[in-house]
Amino acid sequence: AMKPLVLAVLAAAVLPNAHAVDLARTWINPGFYSYHFERDKNLNNVNTGLGVEVPLTDVYSVTAGVFENSDRATSHYLGLYVMPFDIGPFKAGAVVGGFNGYPNANHGGWFPAIIPVVALEGRQLGLNVSFVPTVQDKLHGAVSFQLKYRFKP
Repeated sequence: AMKPLVLAVLAAAVLPNAHAVDLARTWINPGFYSYHFERDKNLNNVNTGLGVEVPLTDVYSVTAGVFENSDRATSHYLGLYVMPFDIGPFKAGAVVGGFNGYPNANHGGWFPAIIPVVALEGRQLGLNVSFVPTVQDKLHGAVSFQLKYRFKP
């Protein structure tokens, strides 16, 4: 039930700006490194994968990807970065979207999430730092670091 809603929201955000999307400015990333708050649970910190982040405007970007999550299972995500705060090379805001693949969250199915993010963006290299909350035994809280690269500055 979650997926159609997420897709509708993304479509509404994307379509008015579709003519302005420059795919050459797309960020690609190899997943995340997560520093988990629960240090004693043998969680997977190296969340390798593949993701994209497509800027629509200076504030909005669409993102999607796949990675090996904290529970060593495969997760997918689809979301919209909303980054209204801009201080020099830093941006701040949140990513709003959905994730799947966490065994204890919705039986591995899709669930919604809002995750605060700070980004540092250079011409070709960037870093997203996300603050993932702990949600009971469903989601393991962490600070996640995502390096990103784009071919065209």
